[in-house]
Amino acid sequence: MCAYDIYCFGKVLLELVTGHPGFDDHNVSSINGWMDKVLCYINTYDKELFVNIVDPSLVVDQDLLTEVWAAAVVAKACLNPQHSKRPQMLHIVEALKDPKSVRFSTYVRSWLDGQLGTSEKTRVTEGMTGVGTSQANTNAAFSIGDSKSEEVYPIGDISDLPNLRIYTYAELLAATKSFRSDRVLGEGWFGRVYKGWIHDKSTSKGGSQSPVAIKKWNPESLQGIEQCTSEIWMLGKLSHPNLIKLHGYCWHNGALFAVFEYMQKGSFKNHLFGRGSSIQPLQWDVRFKILIGAGRALAFFHALKKPVIYRDFKASSILLDGSYNAKLSDFGLAEMGPSDSQSHVSTHVMGTYGYAAPEYIATGHLYVKSDVYGFGVVLAEVLTGLRALDVNRQQGKHNLVDWIKPHLSDKRKITSIMDSRLEGKYPIKAAVDVAQLTLRCLASNPEARPSMKEVVDALEHIASAK
Repeated sequence: MCAYDIYCFGKVLLELVTGHPGFDDHNVSSINGWMDKVLCYINTYDKELFVNIVDPSLVVDQDLLTEVWAAAVVAKACLNPQHSKRPQMLHIVEALKDPKSVRFSTYVRSWLDGQLGTSEKTRVTEGMTGVGTSQANTNAAFSIGDSKSEEVYPIGDISDLPNLRIYTYAELLAATKSFRSDRVLGEGWFGRVYKGWIHDKSTSKGGSQSPVAIKKWNPESLQGIEQCTSEIWMLGKLSHPNLIKLHGYCWHNGALFAVFEYMQKGSFKNHLFGRGSSIQPLQWDVRFKILIGAGRALAFFHALKKPVIYRDFKASSILLDGSYNAKLSDFGLAEMGPSDSQSHVSTHVMGTYGYAAPEYIATGHLYVKSDVYGFGVVLAEVLTGLRALDVNRQQGKHNLVDWIKPHLSDKRKITSIMDSRLEGKYPIKAAVDVAQLTLRCLASNPEARPSMKEVVDALEHIASAK
């Protein structure tokens, strides 16, 4: 979408906020003068000013006023005289989705910073706690919560704003041979993932190309686009050795594309449940390596000052590189966690049945430790080599957790549920210890579950035991 389209979108937003027509065939100069005057009322250092330009026919309570103010701020950013300073439509959609979020206030600061004088910038920084923001320091949500988390996860990184490459559609066409069918790596309700080869701009012109995974979202799925923008925003700010790396994105004719690093070994799910001569069963120590890596990614999320709840943890969300290093992917359902004064956030129940925590399904209350339950389900899958849900199993065994819980608590029954493809090549004590850890993760009461840091510590201890 070009800068002119963004400008026109800004004019439409301003019309919605003010109730004033943004176009007059007979007097263009008066319209431009009106816009300049109105835009002076939209700023972040004195938010009450903008009430003077709001369409009086609007019935505005405080919540609606927040949304109207957000639209006004975005309109001003879109109408920036410098076309190169206008925001990307991807960021506009993400910002308008939740005007009270930290991502909105982060975008606002970056968009309007260039339109304010020096003295005004100081006042903006001091006044960011008003309408449309949730806290003064917009990076506070993405900061490590305490010194303990830094001891275990010092290698995660948090950037101020997404630093991503914006690809052209032509680049993606060339990378995938026009999205040829033999380049498809996988597909789902969201769309398809293609393998491509893209030239690294950091190298010389004659440098070699690198393999990438290009996710193409279905433009007809509004939910998919929302989840995509959430994923792009999050991965653009956060980095960790066990998080999939996002290189950049492309927006073309209503379709959204994201370009990720290519993971040679594919999904953990395929290795656990796949059959055939091309798939070799994972050995015990490799399974441990994968679990520890994925656990570190979740622990990193939970250690942020305002925790991020992944919400849909499962084996298919874990991707593997050529050395079986685990990297967490698919962050479309991730949710900012509760504030210090709250134990949970309330949200629509979304995710995958069989992995979602019981309290979340029953009440819509999402806890940080709801992720721990999902991790416990994957632990059960790793032990047994069986899917969380499988209606093809005999009656009473469709739900893996319900079926094997009694076996996990009985040391004598552990061997009867272990994955037969391991061929007994695993330490019995380690299997018993993992079974006990799995039970703790699957506790019905979220408070009874361990933290992800404790889970990772336990797995590392079990792995190191001789």
